[in-house]
Amino acid sequence: MLAWPSPEDLLPFVINKLSYLLNLVAVQIENSMFIQPKPQNAITIAVSSCALLEREQDIYEQQGMEDYLKYQIQPELEPFAPGPTFPFIKVNLTVNSRLRELYPDSEELFDVVLMTSNHAHVGLRLINSINHYLKSKDSTSATVFSPRKITEVPETQLRVAFDGDDVLFSDESERLYKTHGLDKFLEHEKAHENKPLDHGPLKGFLEALGKLQQKFYPKGQRLDCPIRTYLVTACSAASSGTRALKTLRSWGLETDEALFLAGAPKGPMLEKIRPHIVFGDQMFHVEGAAELGTVAAHVLYGVAQKFQSKTVRDVKKDTSVKQLE
Repeated sequence: MLAWPSPEDLLPFVINKLSYLLNLVAVQIENSMFIQPKPQNAITIAVSSCALLEREQDIYEQQGMEDYLKYQIQPELEPFAPGPTFPFIKVNLTVNSRLRELYPDSEELFDVVLMTSNHAHVGLRLINSINHYLKSKDSTSATVFSPRKITEVPETQLRVAFDGDDVLFSDESERLYKTHGLDKFLEHEKAHENKPLDHGPLKGFLEALGKLQQKFYPKGQRLDCPIRTYLVTACSAASSGTRALKTLRSWGLETDEALFLAGAPKGPMLEKIRPHIVFGDQMFHVEGAAELGTVAAHVLYGVAQKFQSKTVRDVKKDTSVKQLE
């Protein structure tokens, strides 16, 4: 004879289902604030709740899950503080507002999806936080590393910086350099400067941003465009600049600025241009950016991952840098 489960046995199941439903409600609340574009027309930005909002994880890490959940009930009407990717998401919505002013019926917009697997207690506070911050506003993955102190970034212009090899471009040149040395690399780049590189994992994102930028130019807003893109590479203009720029041109793409640093650290330059996020393939560049206040995303692609002098685990030990799962 089958025994009916006790309330204690059912409790974990009920909590998990309630958490799932609340997460759906959070997404629906967020979506109801905007005219939802169709997925095939939108640039979908998926962001985890721990990257978007500061969820007071220290309490969880130091006192455990039960104390953390109890703590979330009392201040559930108090919004979480903005997290490291909050300025990036907020300016995406600002760009949407500018696009709607010019093209009221367009569905070529940013579509922000909040991803979370939180307990119901935390889910309620997340909903309240979304309402607090956003209610007044009309797949390649990357691991985001947040600096402890974030550089102030523009609120009305989205700025995105990309590395070249292994990010916008394939790892063809990087592989040659790693396996055959600098001389062969320089010789190869010179011989193939008119041959476009294959595309890398973030080429599609640059293409999508460029498509949105093009909607502002016919309206005389090139200089006042709310999106600005950067190519920031450690390569030199003399060795790789010609091929990189010709590759972008062959794709029908461009970046607003192309910066070839010839081996100089990227951190100081990024501190000057103040992007909301920079995408790179090598941990020492990610760490260098984060140390000077730039939110950096590590793209796990290409041959460079086999030659990392510093691993993700090493960077997580650094007190100036925090990985967001």
